[in-house]
Amino acid sequence: MAVFRAFRALRPNTEKAAEVAALPYDVVGREEARLIGEKNPDSFLHVDRAEMDLPEETDLYDDRVYEKAAENLKKMEESGILIQDEAPCYYIYELTRKGKTQTGIAGCCSIDEYMEGTIKRHELTREDKEQDRIQHVDACDANTGPIFLACRYSDRLLDLIAEWKEEHSPAYDFTAEDEIGHRVWVIDEKDQCEIIKTEFQEIPSLYIADGHHRAASAVKVGQQRRTEHPDYTGEEEFNYFLSVVFPADQLTILSYHRVVKDLNGLTEKAFLGALKYNFELMIMPGFPCKPVEKHCMGMYAGGEWYHLKAWEDIYKDLDIVEQLDVSLLQEKVLDPVLGIKDPRTDERIRFVGGNHKLKELQKMADETGGVAFAMYPTSMDDLMQIADEGKLMPPKSTWFEPKLRSGLFIHKLS
Repeated sequence: MAVFRAFRALRPNTEKAAEVAALPYDVVGREEARLIGEKNPDSFLHVDRAEMDLPEETDLYDDRVYEKAAENLKKMEESGILIQDEAPCYYIYELTRKGKTQTGIAGCCSIDEYMEGTIKRHELTREDKEQDRIQHVDACDANTGPIFLACRYSDRLLDLIAEWKEEHSPAYDFTAEDEIGHRVWVIDEKDQCEIIKTEFQEIPSLYIADGHHRAASAVKVGQQRRTEHPDYTGEEEFNYFLSVVFPADQLTILSYHRVVKDLNGLTEKAFLGALKYNFELMIMPGFPCKPVEKHCMGMYAGGEWYHLKAWEDIYKDLDIVEQLDVSLLQEKVLDPVLGIKDPRTDERIRFVGGNHKLKELQKMADETGGVAFAMYPTSMDDLMQIADEGKLMPPKSTWFEPKLRSGLFIHKLS
């Protein structure tokens, strides 16, 4: 049973939606955020990356950053850029990238279901990143960025969305600078909201696709508020966190590539020789190698692209996590050959989202004389099975595209 309830979103007025909507805080660098903020005073990055409005030397985790975020959020509401709905609603959120559309519903999930495991995770979180968002959520008294969730939708939910979109005009309809189309409809009829609530109650599990740190932080703030309010009833907004839930079969996972700065002291010949124990190597002269099936990867080293295909006997008896291509790369190449013991902390490795072109990987490798690996994307079926089994993926296993925009829905905690 999944608890997913309507809420009174604080959201942009219709004229400001495109200006307010911003990429998630964790995919925009500090300097990039500052440049966006200077150009666009209404960007929600002024809330999510509030250090842009403070002196450049300000530490990212300084208390003033969180205070500024809360101040900027309050100003956006007081000025009428953001307006809170009078009654609880659900919100249809449609994103279109390169002709492919995914349509989900924005609402609020229960912190209890996260703690109990109804909302399933597939990644570890880092405490420093959690603490940053805990302070941000607490200072703003709001969830400012939605958690990206997935599940298997019922036919009734899919039909309801399609009918509402056909019969109503969108509240927002714009195309962002990255050519991602965004449309939002407000479901404000009580009977329709009740159907959505009931349909989600029949769904056994929700899966975190993207936003593990935001989810963990939102839950911990909710727990803090419960401690501060021992007479809580469970209905208070701090018992819930902002989410958008999409049908799993509509989502696109892109590859998450790897670039290593050097060959760990090996000659190119020795490096290639070490790979032949576990992979079939084929040189691909003249063009980048993009893998087209599981257990294959492209590799660039020494001015050439190669196609690597794992020998079946190295993975056929492994469990689902160990069979992931990112796991095979780590266990058969990065650790034993290139000396990358902990990819979370080793500064010699760089992770590159699948929205980057393979020629960019090639350039990165050429700059340092290293090696680039172009990965085949993890599937949603693998992600959900791993989460169902209570297992965890290696770091940087999935890159979801398109990214949900922050600022289109804000969930106030009180």
